[in-house]
Amino acid sequence: MANRIDVESVPNPRGGALVTGATLALALMIVGCSSAPTELPNPRRLVVHSGARLAPTKAEMEAVDGWIREEVDSITADPSFMIITQAQEGPAYPWDGFEMNEQADTATVRVQAGTDAGGPYLIYAHLQLMAAQDRLDRWYPEAVGLEGYELERAILARTADTWTYQRSLFDARPYGLLDELIYAKQNGYLDAFILTARPDDFVEARRAWLEENPGGPEEYVTWFQNTFRRQPPGLRGG
Repeated sequence: MANRIDVESVPNPRGGALVTGATLALALMIVGCSSAPTELPNPRRLVVHSGARLAPTKAEMEAVDGWIREEVDSITADPSFMIITQAQEGPAYPWDGFEMNEQADTATVRVQAGTDAGGPYLIYAHLQLMAAQDRLDRWYPEAVGLEGYELERAILARTADTWTYQRSLFDARPYGLLDELIYAKQNGYLDAFILTARPDDFVEARRAWLEENPGGPEEYVTWFQNTFRRQPPGLRGG
């Protein structure tokens, strides 16, 4: 496997994939509630400083619960791949610094230290690995056959759902970068969010989006500024 720096790792007692600190935290959080009644609690509403709210429904969170437990079990127990989390001081989106080796059996994600944000980054890495290994039919059948931007969009949609799940059911602390992602998805701005933040990664997709939505960038920027009181990623400078 490719040489990677393992940060805050702990041995996996079941002998599967490497369990990092963030992986273990997510696994314990989800598995820990398995002894509770099988019915999930009612999700709580989410709010940001502007007052903008999200109200995840119980049906939506039950759908996420249906796949996230199996993915976490795969992440912690499947010996065929490894996910490494690297803690860093500054903020990072799931794609920032993401790496996968040539064999598509090891992925590295960077997570800001001291946050509750590890879970979505692990799901992002897991789905990227499964796509590269042609195993999405097991984990994300709706994304089978997708490539390029469409695949990335689908994976980020599930990444967003993971964070909504953690925030609304398990009281994960707010994290600005992932809050941006879930608000964009829930308000119909996921394409705008991705293609504004990463214009050089998906040039053709951005061009097509601009042709189909000539007023889209201005509408999105206005919405983002009203919701988060700052410029969206890709327009912040620096």
